[in-house]
Amino acid sequence: MAQLTIRQLEVIMDKISIKVSQPLLQSFLKTTPTTKTVSHTQHNIKKNGIKYAAISSVCVMMLTLLTACSNNNANSNTTQNGTTDGTTSSNITLLNVSYDVSRDFYKQYNPIFIKNYQQQQADTKINIQQSHGGSSKQALSVANGLQADVVTMNQPPDIDMLVKKGLVKANWQQDFPNDAVPYTSTMVFLVRSGNPKHIHDWNDLTKADVKIVMPNPKTSGTGRYAFLGAYGYGLHKWQANQNNSNDNNDGQSLAVTNTDHFMQQLLANVATYDNGSRAATTTFTQRGVGDVLITTENEAHQVAQNFAKGKVDIVYPSYSIRIDNPVAVVNAVTDKKGTTAAAQKYLAGLWEQAAQNLMAEMYLRPSDPQVLAAHADTLLKIDTFEPTAVFGDWDTIMHTYFADAGRFEQLSKQPPAQ
Repeated sequence: MAQLTIRQLEVIMDKISIKVSQPLLQSFLKTTPTTKTVSHTQHNIKKNGIKYAAISSVCVMMLTLLTACSNNNANSNTTQNGTTDGTTSSNITLLNVSYDVSRDFYKQYNPIFIKNYQQQQADTKINIQQSHGGSSKQALSVANGLQADVVTMNQPPDIDMLVKKGLVKANWQQDFPNDAVPYTSTMVFLVRSGNPKHIHDWNDLTKADVKIVMPNPKTSGTGRYAFLGAYGYGLHKWQANQNNSNDNNDGQSLAVTNTDHFMQQLLANVATYDNGSRAATTTFTQRGVGDVLITTENEAHQVAQNFAKGKVDIVYPSYSIRIDNPVAVVNAVTDKKGTTAAAQKYLAGLWEQAAQNLMAEMYLRPSDPQVLAAHADTLLKIDTFEPTAVFGDWDTIMHTYFADAGRFEQLSKQPPAQ
């Protein structure tokens, strides 16, 4: 509790032009209202007169001010969340805005994180909320005001867009290991049981009797990886890349010309473009549309083991694309809420062994090479390429292939997404 000294009272009484002897001040302090009852103080006022009453009034006011200042000083070390360590609060809620098919992983990861976090912060209750959809649509929702604490996407440009909006730090890839990519994936095929259309590789998707289901590359990161995976396969098959010098009369490389023709055939077989990967899964498994679903490895295994067990088979193509799944803290939101430290711990936990093992068990390829090697029997080795190594940086990829009137629209004659 705050205490007044004789010197403080002398200064105060002098300021209000009341002359009081030091013995009287000492007498008052011995019976200050902070240590004596109100009735005792009233007795002393009667005994010592108006000056004692003045001292009493001033003392009470000063004690109130000192107590308030003391409380303010203590609160100045407390974060908005209500604790003094700058990292946690008695109640924290984090919103993880993520892409479509990550929901199954985070549904199991969140309880692991919550348990570990609350063991370290015993006085804190933390809750994790989830939002899932097409990766790019999710990023756009955050850009338009959805209050995400963290974003866990399936392609870097979705986070880069939030950097341009001032919501995520420009150096977000340096906040966590592996350029902030805790796991990767690849594109595979899901076919009807017994594989009646004999689909074994990308070129089989151009058969006239094959109908394809895939997400829309205009709205879905998985859809973009499907398009780029097929296009990269075409370039690889004709043993060239877009920069080779073997030009034909049209000024394009022969490999690009052949690949474009291949892609036109493949895209002509697409029965439907869904907004997101999980929507495409529903179309294929529940509505019975199509002969093959182009999807991520983890989604294919989830479907084969849970959603459509015994009704589908998984086919690994000979050459496919590597999918990086980056994560970032939305500092513009967390700094205001006081949840930055908790959000960082939430994402950092993705690199802990328990989370890495969970990824492998759910057919995500963990960034830890030892954990990945331990699951080599289920995460089959596959020849993959990095999209930026074949098509340029992501700004170039997005502008060249997925902008309005880009290569995707040109090759598919698909009108721009509404």
